[in-house]
Amino acid sequence: MGQTLDFTRPDGASTRGYFSDAGAGRPGIVVIQEWWGLNDQVCSVVDRLAQAGFSALAPDLYRGRVASTADEASHMMTGLDFADATHQDLAGAVTFLRARCAKVGVTGFCMGGALTIAAAVHLPALSGAVCFYGIPPATFADPALIKIPFQGHFANRDKHWGPDQANALEAAMLAAGAAPEIHRYDAEHAFFNQTRPEVYDAACAQLAWERSLAFFTQHLSA
Repeated sequence: MGQTLDFTRPDGASTRGYFSDAGAGRPGIVVIQEWWGLNDQVCSVVDRLAQAGFSALAPDLYRGRVASTADEASHMMTGLDFADATHQDLAGAVTFLRARCAKVGVTGFCMGGALTIAAAVHLPALSGAVCFYGIPPATFADPALIKIPFQGHFANRDKHWGPDQANALEAAMLAAGAAPEIHRYDAEHAFFNQTRPEVYDAACAQLAWERSLAFFTQHLSA
């Protein structure tokens, strides 16, 4: 099991996060929360990654707040400063892991998926990114600018970031000379979240998990 700790942002401030250590010399992964906040489900992903051999850290972007309704989650996400989260909280998490790990990747879900793309664009210390059903505005983070290995997981029945958006992301990266690995699933948005039975798809989640682990093993190995 992991632990709650504080790490330092580039501006010198502290951010709390949930960290699970896979041991000395193992690769690291920054895990970015859904719009609900740093809840038990996100922490379980951190622990699963550590069990798979990746030290993982999930920054608490909402500073201890966790939403219980979609309206509350939407309000919290709308109030989040995405630039500050990317250039300070996520950058600090990368630095924390880089002190322990030769290579560091990033993954995130929904809002965290959008921030995964932002991190892939803006944080050059990263070595790979795995995005789950989230895309930021191109004015903030243009996927065409991603230079590191990138894997994306998108749902065909997603009403937020559906096939059209996934296709546009892939096309932009291909046009820029990148080679994104994009996977599409016959599922709903948030199909990976086992705490939401109305959308969770066990088969798709397991396949996406296996693909993610294989991707990180390939690109984060020293």
